[in-house]
Amino acid sequence: MSELPGMNREALEQFLRNSGIAVDGTLTVEMISGGRSNLTYKAYDDTSTWVVRRPPTSGLTPSAHDMAREWAVTDALASTDVPVARTVAFDRDGSTLGAPMTVVDFVPGRVVRSREDLRDLTDAQVTANAAELVRVLAGLHAVDPASVGLESFGRPDGFVARQVATWARQWQTVKTRDLPDVDRLHRALEAAIPTRSASSIVHGDYRVDNTILDANNVGSVVAVVDWEMSTLGDPLTDVALMCIYRQPVFDAVLGADAAWTSDRYPSASDLAQQYAIESGRALDNWGFYLALANFKLGVIGEGITHRALSGSDTGAGARNAADATGEFIAAGLRALSGTTD
Repeated sequence: MSELPGMNREALEQFLRNSGIAVDGTLTVEMISGGRSNLTYKAYDDTSTWVVRRPPTSGLTPSAHDMAREWAVTDALASTDVPVARTVAFDRDGSTLGAPMTVVDFVPGRVVRSREDLRDLTDAQVTANAAELVRVLAGLHAVDPASVGLESFGRPDGFVARQVATWARQWQTVKTRDLPDVDRLHRALEAAIPTRSASSIVHGDYRVDNTILDANNVGSVVAVVDWEMSTLGDPLTDVALMCIYRQPVFDAVLGADAAWTSDRYPSASDLAQQYAIESGRALDNWGFYLALANFKLGVIGEGITHRALSGSDTGAGARNAADATGEFIAAGLRALSGTTD
């Protein structure tokens, strides 16, 4: 069979065997997803099924496809109540596929990505799904990093200040035009950085389509996936990003009608309150965290268009993703002024 982009089936099979993993019969590899996130494949033989992930073959963003990070946190969380796939093998130096690669067990279940995926769910099921997503996120934030060997997984001190600086630098790299409100929001965020913040393991990209749900019960998450942005940081950045992903304009960034932007899910403010109740954590300086999340997504949308114009991103709607940037920046300014929920 022809090889898939970024994949070498024979090399993968040899890697599995060299790692002490029995391959029973012919190894078959299929693409699950590709494009802007890490390339993800389903590999299976006559008895076992695995998921293989590696960075894209082009258009890389620094630190956005960190397989070592994804491996470390998934492996560590296996001993907790946070649902993750069982880790199998890790090619740290990238000798197998030309880039670092992780192999984990395939977790059967249901993935809800688009609004089409919500069509056969009742309102009660969608509500139960949202409650479970919040519960799992609160559970992740409750894990003591030191108890699972992740005390050195990141630098929580000064985390939010570095986030503000990081996304401001990224804007200078990817901007396709001048938008004065971006600099205005950057300055406002710098002036509003909380003097104190909490610390926990953060996922960095949490929403429904980065989870696998029980096939028969969408109110049960069986695995949280896509951990390449995880670190030690302020848990409220995770919560705020989950909430800001709910904005309909996020569809322009994804180039699709996302399930998570559907008005069938609870509002962003309702999700935030559910998290506060579930976690027992106060939403102090909430306007700042919403503004920071909007800032980040505005820059990400611009970056997608920047890469499309350079020919390294041909995904659906990539050239139009920057159309969302102005709306995110405006929402960030409103959040800091206290005129939005």
